[in-house]
Amino acid sequence: MSTTIRIYQLDAFSDRLFGGNPAAVCPLDRWLPDAVLQGIAADNCVPETAFYAPRSDGARHIRWFTPMAEVDLCGHATLAAAYVLIHGDRCRDDVIAFESKSGPLFVHRHPGELLVLDFPADRIVPIPLVPELCRAFGREPLESYRGCTDYMLVFDDENAITSLAPDFSILAAAPCRGVIVTAPGREVDFVSRFFAPRIGIPEDPVTGSAHTTLTPYWASRLGRSTLSARQLSRRHGVLACEWLGDRVRIGGRVTPYLEGCITLQPGRGHGGTASCPAPVPPE
Repeated sequence: MSTTIRIYQLDAFSDRLFGGNPAAVCPLDRWLPDAVLQGIAADNCVPETAFYAPRSDGARHIRWFTPMAEVDLCGHATLAAAYVLIHGDRCRDDVIAFESKSGPLFVHRHPGELLVLDFPADRIVPIPLVPELCRAFGREPLESYRGCTDYMLVFDDENAITSLAPDFSILAAAPCRGVIVTAPGREVDFVSRFFAPRIGIPEDPVTGSAHTTLTPYWASRLGRSTLSARQLSRRHGVLACEWLGDRVRIGGRVTPYLEGCITLQPGRGHGGTASCPAPVPPE
């Protein structure tokens, strides 16, 4: 007997179609084998696919997969999952809660379709310059940090961020999930880009989880807790950030793109990885 799964694709951190970061969302009644989840994410070929399912205690558990691997935290796909719960499952909760590998996560509903992530703040430590990363980007940053899963490199201005053209083969060998690059913004408080070829995402369009690292840094540097941010990928994304000490709030909007269903046939075999085309560098 075949199994049918609902699937949605949405653009997170954007109020327009083809902006922000695309995510797929699959609500589940029960968890499927990991190979099936990874196969679905590979075939979706978007940066992240979120799966959520009910737990026996009534909570919802959420997991995220890139086309190549499961990750411990993803912001934009969590934002998209909350949108599906609200508009697809008619959830009326003002605060949507998920359990995850990174602990409890929350999404707050605000007027005007604004959704606000409530995530644990990352803890970063300054580190010496990493020669391999300097070679990958062709220049030295002003400062270097290491967080829970990513490196963060700080540059002097927005032009430095837009002009970076990294060597992905070097970045793919770095011992981290990905590399955040950031600088002061001209029209926002700070700008960034995020590169994660090691997990199948050469450049991520808009990275909510990276802002759990960025927000505490820039809040401390600028001396205020509420900040505006822009991720400078080709698709661009705008984020409203707030540092609350051990938590970070990251707000954005979601634009739906498509919905449909996946049919899994018994005995056909599911799983594998896909090689997706690399995103076009920012213009």
